[in-house]
Amino acid sequence: MTIYVGCIDIHGGKVKQIVGGTLEKDDRENVDEVSTNFVSELSSAHYAQIYKKNNIERTHVIKLGSLASNDEAATNAIKAWPNALQIGGGINISNAKQWIDKGAAKVIVTSWLFPEQELDWTRLEQLSALIGPERLVIDLSCRKVEQDGQHHWVVAMNKWQTLTRTVLSKSLFDDLSRYCSEFLVHAADVEGLCKGIDEELVQKLGEWSSIPVVYAGGAKSISDLKLVEKLSGGKVDLTYGSSLDLFGGNMVKFEDCCSWNKNHK
Repeated sequence: MTIYVGCIDIHGGKVKQIVGGTLEKDDRENVDEVSTNFVSELSSAHYAQIYKKNNIERTHVIKLGSLASNDEAATNAIKAWPNALQIGGGINISNAKQWIDKGAAKVIVTSWLFPEQELDWTRLEQLSALIGPERLVIDLSCRKVEQDGQHHWVVAMNKWQTLTRTVLSKSLFDDLSRYCSEFLVHAADVEGLCKGIDEELVQKLGEWSSIPVVYAGGAKSISDLKLVEKLSGGKVDLTYGSSLDLFGGNMVKFEDCCSWNKNHK
């Protein structure tokens, strides 16, 4: 059954909610040149403790940029709830095990798997063998592309700014599921807009994936949990960002998300 999954997005060392399509530069270049919906004065550890208290499992912590302060904030979140959180952002074969050793339950990887915008199966095999499929989440965040009167979803890397040559499909999910235990999919075109989920993509994810998958992007109402459950046959889970009161939103109450999980687990 569909459940609510938490998130902690970190940019410039702070917990933020960002309009996904505007994240064009590394925060080493200019931390302020993004469109933000929310910037918290509270620490990443504070949010981790909230998720821990309410047992919001599989919460993901995403580092948006390469500042050392992002690593520090992610580490502090892990310390607040060790062996429970998933860490993403800049993950590769050199640092994945380090994050596991620090206390991350799983690592989330995207861009490193796509050198020259092509999926590198050798890299995937090596990373999966190093930490084990049970510790690996593959991020297949994507953008919708129109071609010859039809549309499909293409994996987007580098903060969702660079399109790869990998198109989402059932065969792709089947092949990748041998190397990981979960997928994370941000619909980058609607991420942070609070204007509704990509319903067709959610339905497709329910058809395509045989292992757990979390959808992110556009959720604006507690009723979206019911909608995702219906569209995906209960196979896709949902996370909220800018619409959630935890992050300054006024559309969705965290308390209601917790109640949903208690009634649906």
